[in-house]
Amino acid sequence: MAKSNELRDKREPASLSALRSLLDFLFPPETDTWLSVLRIGLGLQVCVYALFLRSDWHYLFASKGKGLVGREIGEAITSFDSPLIPKLSWLIALGRSVNMSEEAVLSVAWACLLSAGCFLLLGLFCRPAAIVAWFLHLCAAESGGLLAYGADSFMTTALFYLMLSPLPDRYSFDHWVVKTNPKNPQLLGFWRRVLQVHLCFVYFIGGLAKCLGNGWWNGSNLWRSLTRPPFNLVSPDILVRFKYALPVLGISICLLEVSYPIFIWMKKTRRIWLVCILAMHAAIGLMMGLYLFALVMIVMNVAAFGTNRRIGTAASYFGVKTPLPSSR
Repeated sequence: MAKSNELRDKREPASLSALRSLLDFLFPPETDTWLSVLRIGLGLQVCVYALFLRSDWHYLFASKGKGLVGREIGEAITSFDSPLIPKLSWLIALGRSVNMSEEAVLSVAWACLLSAGCFLLLGLFCRPAAIVAWFLHLCAAESGGLLAYGADSFMTTALFYLMLSPLPDRYSFDHWVVKTNPKNPQLLGFWRRVLQVHLCFVYFIGGLAKCLGNGWWNGSNLWRSLTRPPFNLVSPDILVRFKYALPVLGISICLLEVSYPIFIWMKKTRRIWLVCILAMHAAIGLMMGLYLFALVMIVMNVAAFGTNRRIGTAASYFGVKTPLPSSR
């Protein structure tokens, strides 16, 4: 019995240390600076998204015979995954119950999406605005399934995280008007950690997929990406002049993405990797015209790793104390 108690006493500090390490990783106490970056950045993203689609909104999402390919095709594809995924047809059916035409419902949906983006920018009614923006963007992305691309997926994901995060932040109008109490630092740290881990998976899987083929090693994938309409903003003459740099850039992108989960966590290399990732997405936006994709990825990276305002340790907030070293 004495030996078992002695063994338990020796194991206890190690278990407490492991628990403290786990709590510090999952619930690192943070300020809401990162949340302000995410809210303002996504507010700008939603506004730009709505304004970009303003002239083509009805053309893209109208029913068969009125739009580009008909909303029903994209929604039918979405229904294969799950019939419970929100779609614009839900809103149109609801509008018909109150004698609203399809055109009127689409116009109201666009106006609500733009208004939600403006509210997020100002920090006014933060959580309702985040919920409305997430729901309407998800409806638009799923109804236009044939035209949706990576920017829509990341935008929906980022808005989902913002919707669940502990809003409002201290830089919002909601905080100044209502004078809300400071948010739980552990909860702020947890949702930032979720965003960080999500980005690590995204870049690692994307980088690994690039490494498996030879198109990124010899630069041919970069060549095809930059010369394929409508992404051919750079003149082919310039690409031919710098053709020997394409394999170097392709290999650099592969290594940058696949090593992202390692070097983004290390303090000495975090800033370098973050700057390289931001530069990569800025180049994608400028050279291929994928402005929305570049913007949402820059916002998510800056919010996840661009601010460093950690306070204390999670273990101290949860009451896990480190035992004092023995005097013997």
